[in-house]
Amino acid sequence: MYPMLPDFRVRQRDYLLEIAKALTQVLDLDKLLVRILRLSAEMLAGQAGLIALHTEEGGWRLAASYGIPTPLLRHLDPLLAAVPNHEDPKTFELPEVNRILQEVTKKVSLGLLTGVGLPMVARNQVLGVIFIFRNYAGRFMRNDLKLLESFADQAAIAVQNAQLYTQVNRDNQRLDALLDSVADGILILTPDHTIERCNPAFARMWDLPIAEIVGKKHSEIVKLKNLEEGQTLEEAEVSGWPLTPHASLYSEGDVERPDGSNLPVGLTYAPLLSIDGNLINIIASARDISHFREAEELKSNFISVISHELKTPVALIKGYVGTLRREDARWEREIIEDSLEVIEEESDRLAELIENLLDASRLEAGVLAINATDMSMPVLADRLAERFETQTTRHTIKVDFPEGFPIVLADEERITQVLSNLISNSIKYAPGGQIILHGDAREDKVIVCVTDEGPGIGPGEIPHIFERFYRSETAQRNQKGAGLGLYLSRAIIETHGGSMWVEPQPGGACICFSLPRPTETTDL
Repeated sequence: MYPMLPDFRVRQRDYLLEIAKALTQVLDLDKLLVRILRLSAEMLAGQAGLIALHTEEGGWRLAASYGIPTPLLRHLDPLLAAVPNHEDPKTFELPEVNRILQEVTKKVSLGLLTGVGLPMVARNQVLGVIFIFRNYAGRFMRNDLKLLESFADQAAIAVQNAQLYTQVNRDNQRLDALLDSVADGILILTPDHTIERCNPAFARMWDLPIAEIVGKKHSEIVKLKNLEEGQTLEEAEVSGWPLTPHASLYSEGDVERPDGSNLPVGLTYAPLLSIDGNLINIIASARDISHFREAEELKSNFISVISHELKTPVALIKGYVGTLRREDARWEREIIEDSLEVIEEESDRLAELIENLLDASRLEAGVLAINATDMSMPVLADRLAERFETQTTRHTIKVDFPEGFPIVLADEERITQVLSNLISNSIKYAPGGQIILHGDAREDKVIVCVTDEGPGIGPGEIPHIFERFYRSETAQRNQKGAGLGLYLSRAIIETHGGSMWVEPQPGGACICFSLPRPTETTDL
């Protein structure tokens, strides 16, 4: 056996100290591998070297090298990657990797170089191999082998720690990305309720910078009032929460934000317990439930409006039919005709309401059908004006379209529905005067407006009049309806690729809509 060179043996303690220092100081895996490789080459008086690591997925890869030409590295990569996986890599894979490297060393150096492989094994796990190329042969003495094994073991532990550190960093990055992208607000609390972590969504909901949230107590930030469901975190803990790792807590109510406004939220708290049952953290998630509240109000309003709108015509129809069927009375023809007219009107109203509800459902499902054909807006406006003039004695209906108004590509039945609704609203809400249907042709679209001389639309109502089931207080007091007409009208226009809006004016109401002018590529 040939001992290592004397000066390197003298430095063996220095090498072990340096690798021990690397174990505690260097956690960047790439830098650590370069450092281990340099120390190994110095200790073994090598001219070149490499470190091959065993991958988590199985197989081997070159992780660090020095003094080796790039073409040789490209040649080694596929050879190492092709090493068969085995459940016992120490017994089967390590010898195969060493054999490949020894064989390549002899071939490329024509037998002038030899190789020394130092297996890196930590906690019975094969991490890789350090392979140093030398220009002299020799076997090591027992003490030298112990030194090399100790060095390799220390290197393996350092590599394993660096890999674990890298994995923890990667997991933290994933957690950061998850917390930053999730729509719900997230807080991570210590057992004493200090906020340790806050994601951007929570900061946006509370309208506070993250820096003003982290470090504060939970009760300073989450001021829950008007509790509608569950308990507050503080009340639950008084009752012994959490008793198990899966004991989630839900609270629902309003939280007061720094500007004094209230935000409806649903708060869920989940405990993070250690193995021995001690509380490590509390994960709190906050969800803005404003839309759920609005949906509940909409649902209640819908049931109230529809039940009323359905009951009224049904009650009238039933009442008149019951009266006409009385066997103890003989009705004059005029009374019968008037009664049948009311029954017909209420039946039409009932049918219209049902059709509007069906259209609203089709719209929600995205299946509102549009059958587009060439149509003339002035001709349609004239026809509707003539029809509606027979329904009112208090209004005059005027049609004002310029000569040569362009043909549009639209569903005539649906556009009739829109214009009919706008004219009908003007008749309902304007006590009298003129109703004007006028149009304007632009380069890329046509604009149609319906104007009346009524009380107009209040500024506070304009943002809401196209909402489903919305009816102003005046409308609720004075007119029948379910609040679907304008909602459906705008949906029909938007399905055509146009838009609908309220045109501000000093007196009366003016509602307009636009439709695109047809081009060769128009497709509805």
